[in-house]
Amino acid sequence: MSPSTSPRFFTEREVARHCTKDSCWVLLGTRVYDVTAFLRMHPGGEALIRSRSGKDISRVMEGPPHRHSENARRWMEQYYIGELDTESGAHEAQVLRERRTASEQTDEKTAQKVKTVDKEDEISPFSKCSPVDLDKDLVDWRKPLAWQVGHLGEKYDAWVHQPVDRPIRLFGNPLLEAGTKTSWYWVPVVWLPIVFYVSWHCYTTMAQGTSSMHITSDFSIPIHKYSFPVFFLMGWFLWSFIEYCIHRFVFHMKPPAHNYYLITIHFLLHGQHHKSPFDGARLVFPPGLASIVVGVFYMTLHQLLPDIIGLSVFVGGLCGYVVYDMIHYYLHYGSPKKGSYLYDLKAYHVKHHFEHQRSGFGITTTFWDHPFNTVIPDEKF
Repeated sequence: MSPSTSPRFFTEREVARHCTKDSCWVLLGTRVYDVTAFLRMHPGGEALIRSRSGKDISRVMEGPPHRHSENARRWMEQYYIGELDTESGAHEAQVLRERRTASEQTDEKTAQKVKTVDKEDEISPFSKCSPVDLDKDLVDWRKPLAWQVGHLGEKYDAWVHQPVDRPIRLFGNPLLEAGTKTSWYWVPVVWLPIVFYVSWHCYTTMAQGTSSMHITSDFSIPIHKYSFPVFFLMGWFLWSFIEYCIHRFVFHMKPPAHNYYLITIHFLLHGQHHKSPFDGARLVFPPGLASIVVGVFYMTLHQLLPDIIGLSVFVGGLCGYVVYDMIHYYLHYGSPKKGSYLYDLKAYHVKHHFEHQRSGFGITTTFWDHPFNTVIPDEKF
């Protein structure tokens, strides 16, 4: 709701009626929120919000067991739709709604003329999103953001960690912009055939009984075909470490406030994901960008390990990457069953986005957060 728009008023009975997955409202004091769009995103699961639909969640927001962060509260304001009518009777509330409806009908007639002239705004994806205060925000959301964020300087770090629920446009050029977006299914479509083929090649090569690992010129150890799963899992485990290091030391580097280019690079790599964590088109790596990391991973293993061993470790790591991207997408849009591994992982990752941006770098596992002392404190949802 725009700050300049007068608030709507709803009775308690009206709010209580909105208790389904298609229309879910909650109260925070006397403020009314339509959280329907947030049901699938909530780290505690859809059922947890629906069990409190139509009710005041003030005590729940404060905890225990979990006190919601300032970012979570700021995020919730995007779903504000009006006020609870606590003083007037039902008849007066109806009168207020009728007056508002008449006013909106007048506004719609005026707005229709504007829509006819400006069709670009009508079909813009931004019109489907929760509003951002365009007059007070540090960037102009009506323009591509890639070349703006570098000018934020010392304000960038705080700004990028205040998430919003709307898509981001990085570039003005349509082709360049399209290259930054990837639907989740392209990850398995592009990479899984390679995983299957290379796995088959490694196993059949080892099955021939001609592969061996040379320790010295006179001594070598034969490589049995049943050792392939061991090397494969070694590669998967190695990827989990690389995943942690990239997320922590590259994606979460803190660019110098005076360096326009490093701020821009950080925003393109990962900052845009923290600013808009539920932009579905930017939750997985574009295959073109991922191929650079995959290529470096392959060349490194090829230089360090014997051919068939290096290839087996590589394909395990590649499979680990595919699982990583799929899990990351699911943590943002899935609704895992309470008590499951993915349920806890989703809660962990959402806390990383909203409250603990300098910790909780593990995506598919929290294993590496423990030895590097970046574990997010355990909280129950």
